[in-house]
Amino acid sequence: MFENISSNGIYKNLFDGNWIESKTKNTIETHSPYDESLIGKIQAVSKDEVDEIFKNSRAAQKKWSDTPINERASIMRKAADILDDNAEYLAKVLSNEIAKDINSALSEVKRTADFIRYTANEGTHMEGEAISSDNFPGSKKGKISLVERVPLGVVLAISPFNYPVNLSASKVAPALIAGNSVVLKPPTVGAISALHLAEVFNAAGLPAGVLNTITGRGSEIGDYLITHEAVNLINFTGSSAVGKHISKIAGMIPVVLELGGKDAAIVLEDANLSAAANSIVSGAYGYSGQRCTAVKRVLVMDSVADKLVSLVKEKVKELKVGKPSENVTITPLIDNKAADYVQTLIDDAINKGATLVVGNKREKNLIYPTLFDNVTEDMRIAWEEPFGPVLPIIRVKSIDEAIDLSNRSEYGLQAAVFTENMHDAFYIANKLEVGTVQVNNKPERGPDHFPFLGTKSSGMGTQGVRYSIEAMTRHKSIVLNI
Repeated sequence: MFENISSNGIYKNLFDGNWIESKTKNTIETHSPYDESLIGKIQAVSKDEVDEIFKNSRAAQKKWSDTPINERASIMRKAADILDDNAEYLAKVLSNEIAKDINSALSEVKRTADFIRYTANEGTHMEGEAISSDNFPGSKKGKISLVERVPLGVVLAISPFNYPVNLSASKVAPALIAGNSVVLKPPTVGAISALHLAEVFNAAGLPAGVLNTITGRGSEIGDYLITHEAVNLINFTGSSAVGKHISKIAGMIPVVLELGGKDAAIVLEDANLSAAANSIVSGAYGYSGQRCTAVKRVLVMDSVADKLVSLVKEKVKELKVGKPSENVTITPLIDNKAADYVQTLIDDAINKGATLVVGNKREKNLIYPTLFDNVTEDMRIAWEEPFGPVLPIIRVKSIDEAIDLSNRSEYGLQAAVFTENMHDAFYIANKLEVGTVQVNNKPERGPDHFPFLGTKSSGMGTQGVRYSIEAMTRHKSIVLNI
């Protein structure tokens, strides 16, 4: 069913229901992070073509917003079924393109189908309210405000390389069920997977122009997209640096930003250390640490640090490294630039006296799982987000010291607290400056109907199915004077 999206390895863009090549004839090559083989080429869209796409999206949105919600939901449920039916095929596409291990790739596709289906159902529950004037002091009867939620218009969805299917759908699905049209700008690496997702919606019967795609380098068309007059909301997932840039130049356009993190796992003396070690290793090294919610530092009470380090070390040594198509945890990072950055953090920690417990082995862009103990505040790894399979352990003397270290980060996405004492858990959770605190579990996104948000440099706005739908709509009031 995906034969229309490419020709001779050249992938096209979805425009007005058809798959077309750019008039520029310019393309961008996509190479495998695993073996550098050529996977395919994507279009490099011009600014003039961007104008055409937004014009088409705006026209299509007006008809789509008039479509009853139950009909929108029916199309989306069909899209979810198509995803399920093609899950294994799409998982292979995803794994080949971004070097995600095949099991995680399959999980991403299936989770995305569930997300779309749940979003369709949740959208059918969007209801307005009637407000009587005499509820307000001094007001008399005779006025009723009918309040409903209406779509914003055209949503610009910009998704990241690490979850190009799921984090594209998490933007597209809520926007569609709310009655918006969507222009999807996938990552340069990861675009092929996202284009397959677009075809899923297209094949499900989404009207032409309601979902269009734009591929190209952000450095060339990014600012033009963000400041385009046709955009009514920007939903972006990516680095904090780019997110801050978007918020500066977007002007009056509302934004939802899902950015980086430096999520801390705080381990208290009474914690179940074996369970904590399991959760920490899974959270830190899954998909080679290329996740905004990865465990990126451990703050452990000094009295139990030796035991925890020993447990974590043994579990890290058990992690399988290798080919994405196999049952492994650690695969190559997305490119050599990413690996170079991770290596600088490793080198800095070693040079400043951190204890290398395991790791510091590299083959091109493959970084083997690395664990540091006795990390101190003067080391970059204590503060910077590696986006790779490197975990620093910082020993602390007290709960308040752990809270202080966590809060001094520029990031505020999530944190984890491991303890059997719920009083301590709530004390810490209430003090931490993050969007979500996990008690006795690793930081993670989901379940997808939970609120997902960050503070400080970790983001702006709240996601999660209902919250995303609300973010992509606005209130409209019609006042009846009786």
